[in-house]
Amino acid sequence: MPKNPPASPSDPASSDLEAMLARALGRPQGQEAAQETTQEDAPAPEPVPPQDQHCGYVAIVGKPNVGKSTLLNALVGQKVSITSRKAQTTRHRITGYRTVGAHQFVFVDTPGFQTRHGNALNRALNKTVLGAVADVDLILFVVEAGRFNLADAKVLDLLPREVPVVLLANKFDLVHRRGELAPWLRSMQERHPFAEFVPMSAKNPRDVRRLFEICGRYLPRQPWMHDPDELTDRSERFMAAEMVREKLFRLTGDELPYTSTVVIDRFEEEGSLRRIAATIVVEREGHKGMVIGEKGEKLKRIGTEARQELEKLWGGKVFLELWVKVRSGWADDDARVRSFGYE
Repeated sequence: MPKNPPASPSDPASSDLEAMLARALGRPQGQEAAQETTQEDAPAPEPVPPQDQHCGYVAIVGKPNVGKSTLLNALVGQKVSITSRKAQTTRHRITGYRTVGAHQFVFVDTPGFQTRHGNALNRALNKTVLGAVADVDLILFVVEAGRFNLADAKVLDLLPREVPVVLLANKFDLVHRRGELAPWLRSMQERHPFAEFVPMSAKNPRDVRRLFEICGRYLPRQPWMHDPDELTDRSERFMAAEMVREKLFRLTGDELPYTSTVVIDRFEEEGSLRRIAATIVVEREGHKGMVIGEKGEKLKRIGTEARQELEKLWGGKVFLELWVKVRSGWADDDARVRSFGYE
């Protein structure tokens, strides 16, 4: 991709920004009917010979709470990354696969880059972000449409200039004055030579299909790396811990510090039944009471909602036991952070 200098408002090339905006906001003629075709109505895909296959890595990056995990789940077509309103819900490099036509996308969701705290946990998470963008074919830089602050800027500064970057303006459905996007886009292009501008909502299926078309242009021609039916590289054991952590964050809100985590003590399969024992780890005795709740009701609800979602995900019965333990200062202990699975 050519690395042209960003256009200024007085530069004739600034008209390219207007064209980029118009192209991004417009709907390509002749594609609308195809976009409205449902998955059920679509014919079975024809086999794609290896010489015609395209495959590559697409990293999803951005500050905490801009919708990266929601986007990954929409792209994969199934929940593989947990979501909540609490910042920094994603703590691992989550890889999801999706094969569309001749293109196989390997999407890499990353933790939101953390600049406010320098403890061992955040150092490990930031290392994950940097590792994810080091060797990919395309980067989706996710921001909230029409917004950009210091936290966004710090993430943008980390992105390698030699990899094409798509400016993905998420939550576009919440923008009321869309005429203001042209000057915003101009200011963004002055910050980085973005390859594409994609305003969208991760919750809009048509927007997601359009994103596949855009990302597909950047995948190299090479054989697929995974079976077309595979969705993620993460194990069921990992997904069990993540699902419990999601319900923990959703049901405790801002009361519980983000440093709480979940460890799987036992994972057994008996036919279609999975028996899981997990420990919720908190840093203080007071946090333990928040998780357990009055007469154990909060912990029971966390377990019930996690179990129901896991049963839906796996299509089988789940028996889930939860305990809560205090491990003071674990998030600032490098050895303990590694022992809990954060590399």
